Amino acid sequence: MLPGLRCGAGLARAPEVALARRQVFDLPPITIRVTEHELVSRRCRCGVTTTADAPTGVNAPVQYGPRIKAIMVYLYMGQYLSKHRTGVAMSELFATPVSDGTVSAATARAAGDLDGFCAAVSKKIAGADVAHFDETGFRADGKLHWLHSASTTMFTMITCHARRGREAMNAAGILPAFTGIAVHDAWAPYDTYPQITHALCNAHVLRELIAVTDHHARSVDPTSWCWAAQVIYNLLAIKTMAQDGTVDPERLAPRRTLLLHAARIGATTPTPGPVGSKHRALARRINHRIEDYLRFATDPRSPWDNNAAEREIRMAKLRQKVSGAMRTLVGAQHFAALRSYLATTAKHGIDGLDALTQLTTGNPWQPQTT
Repeated sequence: MLPGLRCGAGLARAPEVALARRQVFDLPPITIRVTEHELVSRRCRCGVTTTADAPTGVNAPVQYGPRIKAIMVYLYMGQYLSKHRTGVAMSELFATPVSDGTVSAATARAAGDLDGFCAAVSKKIAGADVAHFDETGFRADGKLHWLHSASTTMFTMITCHARRGREAMNAAGILPAFTGIAVHDAWAPYDTYPQITHALCNAHVLRELIAVTDHHARSVDPTSWCWAAQVIYNLLAIKTMAQDGTVDPERLAPRRTLLLHAARIGATTPTPGPVGSKHRALARRINHRIEDYLRFATDPRSPWDNNAAEREIRMAKLRQKVSGAMRTLVGAQHFAALRSYLATTAKHGIDGLDALTQLTTGNPWQPQTT
């Protein structure tokens, strides 16, 4: 028979020569399951009526269960939908009408159950050898507020306050008790805690130095020597040397000297105007705080940058971009507490929805005590 032609015979007894599989992953129709608890009351012959106790967490004649409340909080605080869009999503996904007030109430209850978690995590961070700190603006109640983050590799605490500086840091309660290496940018209030060891963010200072070289190239002569370029070159050279751990002091010394010489020249460079003043202030800071900038090269516990802290507060910017500012300060504080919980449980390998279901069940995840 010619290739490609079919004889038309039946295949019931024909041998199998190959097997191909096609798989389809899908969800079954999602419906709400209603569980009714009947609480029987009985009257004793003495006249006293006794009613059975409701199961734990069943407190009203009609209410939402922990899983559906966890999904509300997950969409609102975990995926940054607005309260209204969260209600619409719940209605369309699960055929269950949910009001803005219901979303708000579920979130407030969940955040209110995190007091013990927040206290335990704050204590863990305060007792750590190394912690990252940062802050960012966050609009709430029509005003600019500030989110402050403190974090380690395993724990995250975010707080919201009307102030950016020491008052807010004291209110968070971590920095006053912290005695390890604090990784941060050059924001002055961090320096008011004398008991901590400072490690300044080199990624941040690199951005500042690149701005100086860009200005030099535009305003002076792109082919001439620039003090900031020499600082950048030697700082990156030290970073390369530190990739395998702390740097041998004899190898570090010449790079450190070249870096300092450049910074001292920069501190006296007569660039005119506010830009020149800013550049000279940067050079003076590098000169005065060289040990804090080079902490990564002399202490193996200290990192090169503070990107870990910046990642913690990046979610706040994403939330504002997706759904705008928080309407109330209380709502912003709820956001901070729940972001702390989700970020910390994620670091411990716990799925966000699972962590929230534990929370809405009344048993939030807690760090182990030692």
